[in-house]
Amino acid sequence: MSAGAAAHATEEQARGGRVQSVDRAVALLNAVSGSAPEGRSAAELAVECGINRATAWRLLATLEHHALVERDPVTNRYSIGFAVSRMAATAGVDGLVRRAHDVLERMSRESGETANLAVVQRLGLTYVDEVVPPVVLSARWLGRQIPIHATSAGKAFLAWLPDDEVESMLASPLAEFTETTRTDRATLLAELADIRQRGYSVSIGELEDEVYGIAAPVLDPRRRPFAIVSIWGPRDRVAESRFPELGALVRRGAEEIAAAAG
Repeated sequence: MSAGAAAHATEEQARGGRVQSVDRAVALLNAVSGSAPEGRSAAELAVECGINRATAWRLLATLEHHALVERDPVTNRYSIGFAVSRMAATAGVDGLVRRAHDVLERMSRESGETANLAVVQRLGLTYVDEVVPPVVLSARWLGRQIPIHATSAGKAFLAWLPDDEVESMLASPLAEFTETTRTDRATLLAELADIRQRGYSVSIGELEDEVYGIAAPVLDPRRRPFAIVSIWGPRDRVAESRFPELGALVRRGAEEIAAAAG
């Protein structure tokens, strides 16, 4: 064994088998997370973590390549990347369901309709929990992936994503499920702007003719959606006249779930 390799092995043994560069990268991730929402520069993060500035810059560049951090090109400040939110949403589904279930029960009770929770995953959104009123017969959506352009949950997700990500997700032709499905990108993008201003999305029979829905995003500290809450039911009960009332209900539920998820 060379002298360098021996020294490296001794250093790792002293740290209990840990790898120093990984330790430093994790320290940087924690520091970036703690700097939300303003973010910090590479120099500030290096000082906070006790790391050489050049080393910190190389580690941050690697983390940025893997979307674990993001760098603002104007301010050069780093924030947590989308990959972290995606991994947390995927790995923490059970915990999120436990924290959110009471909120869904209240939403269902107050609305008299089905309340759902969907999480952001690599290919879009998947329903992971739902509460159905005892007197209501309803189709089960658990485990189903969501057409993001044709549901209130999907549009709530899209509305809070950066423009380039929306363009990428809508690059393929948009399938038409009913006469009210948005298949024109310009029309859909205009609706997403309205959704952001209003704070919730609606679907007027866009996936199934008789099903209307309302949804709101559960946002992380960087204002990115990691889950979606929705209320839906037949159009004779979830009429357009109820949209403001139900919109306020899903917005409040989304905020409560975000707070419970930390």
